[in-house]
Amino acid sequence: MNHLKPAETLEVIMKASETKASMPLGKMIIFGIFAGVYIAFAGAGANMGSFNLLADPETFGLGKILSGTIFSAGLMLVVLGGAELFTGNTTMTAAVIDRRIKLSSMLKNWIIVYICNFIGGVLVAFMVYYTGAFNTGEGMLGAVTVKIAAGKVNMPFGAALVSGIMCNWLVCMAVWLSSGAQTTVGKILSIFFPIWLFVTAGFEHSVANMFFIPAGIFASGSEVFTALSGIGSDALSNLTWTGMMINNLLPVTIGNIIGGAICVASGYYAALKSDK
Repeated sequence: MNHLKPAETLEVIMKASETKASMPLGKMIIFGIFAGVYIAFAGAGANMGSFNLLADPETFGLGKILSGTIFSAGLMLVVLGGAELFTGNTTMTAAVIDRRIKLSSMLKNWIIVYICNFIGGVLVAFMVYYTGAFNTGEGMLGAVTVKIAAGKVNMPFGAALVSGIMCNWLVCMAVWLSSGAQTTVGKILSIFFPIWLFVTAGFEHSVANMFFIPAGIFASGSEVFTALSGIGSDALSNLTWTGMMINNLLPVTIGNIIGGAICVASGYYAALKSDK
């Protein structure tokens, strides 16, 4: 399996960033929604595949392992299928430092793609809810969905931010490694292991949470699901659209930017710029 050297991978990343920065608005919007949908599909599959394991404290770790194996398909769809994912696009920072693209162009991409990722994630969350899938396992899928979402909106700000850093460090390493892979199999394997790691470890991904939390909000409308979840009323009080934005997406997004833009893109640029 052929693989580019790190300095060559950096060059691929920066060239891709130039393409992203000059992408037509319509294409950016469509690809942004696609990425949100693909990550949400992965989240829906991960929850369905592992909810029984996640519901039991004794098998929770196994549930996270299984969830990670399923969820990794989301980034494969984004990278191989072609889509714009906010968290992966934080690597555009290297091209800004190298003066290949303007800071304003990168920020425009981030804002548009972030909003469109959100649209895609909420859309799939609603469709899953509408199909009645949360009734699976006599309502346990809905209960686990509520429990996952409630846990995310009740995290302390600092914990969510640091978790976001670790998450996107791994996500952007998946992007980095797959950019250096020269075959489809190589790209798939390069994506699989870092994503498997972040999901198994339980780190916070802003775009994934654009599915997980709305899904929990929709499911929390059922007294059956909330009762089965075992979540108290205080925790459920934060499971709202406002709670999602302020308690989770804000700190996690900041953390994701630090993890991708500083730890990966800027870090590798600083280490490799003399080798380009």
